[in-house]
Amino acid sequence: MPTAPELSKPRSIVEKRLDVAARGCLLFSGVAAAGGIFGYLLVWGWVVLPGWVISAVFLFTALLIAVIRAGTRRWLDQDSGEALRRRPSGWWAAFTVVTIVCTGLLGFGDVAFEARYTALTPSGPGFCGAVVREDSFLFAGGGELYAVGFGGIARPVSSWEADDGYRPIDSGTYEFTWTTDGARLEVHGNGHDPVWPGLHGFDCS
Repeated sequence: MPTAPELSKPRSIVEKRLDVAARGCLLFSGVAAAGGIFGYLLVWGWVVLPGWVISAVFLFTALLIAVIRAGTRRWLDQDSGEALRRRPSGWWAAFTVVTIVCTGLLGFGDVAFEARYTALTPSGPGFCGAVVREDSFLFAGGGELYAVGFGGIARPVSSWEADDGYRPIDSGTYEFTWTTDGARLEVHGNGHDPVWPGLHGFDCS
């Protein structure tokens, strides 16, 4: 019959691996949430992922691993006839709470302001690309232009405001081209709802 040390060794390995996986997901979630706070996006072709979406995915994965870990621990307790006591980590608990709050606030902002993300065509030279975020609330609206670089990481480079929540990208009242100096985006109103400023751009350096 296996002794207690023999039973606890594989048990310790399983729990450590699950702990590492859960904490790794939490760490990635926090990084994604921080990126979202600073306005960064992740772009894969036509798919635009705000930081809060990526953070939520990693949070869900961490929760799933935590459930598996709890079930595994309960099964090992029954199998060995003993229970291991674990001290909860205050740092990881605080990190998790902050990440959840930041992710929730970012997601709420996108939902409340009906944010829409659009990858502009054509794509630029090399890894360069452009993405636009438009939002509206009551009688006001606005948009942001993002420069997409290597790895699909997009950073905000310019912004505009619009009357009555007008969305020039959704409405098709814009021109987007690539020049030798980089991207050039010109947005227009519809004659009743002005958009200002109208000219935006960035280079791919």
